[in-house]
Amino acid sequence: MKNIILNINKLFDHRIRLGIMSILMVNEYADFNLLKESLGATDGNIASHIKALEKEAYITVHKSFIGKKPNTKYSSTQLGKDEFKKHLSALEKILNIK
Repeated sequence: MKNIILNINKLFDHRIRLGIMSILMVNEYADFNLLKESLGATDGNIASHIKALEKEAYITVHKSFIGKKPNTKYSSTQLGKDEFKKHLSALEKILNIK
């Protein structure tokens, strides 16, 4: 039998990173507050997981201002999308073992 866990990506093991990537896969971008509220996480928790994904070039960070208020948006890179799809595909293979 082929190694079915070969494409399981350790970076997506944590539920917050899995959630961030899931949101970014179906949205062009998401801002910090959307991620925080959707995932029920603290500022520091979201920030540390964002940093881990950004370090691997799975997401990009876009900082701007709306009026005088800072706004940070995140989007998935093509590499991030490809790696997440591989991860999901590997999970599906595991679920379909008979």
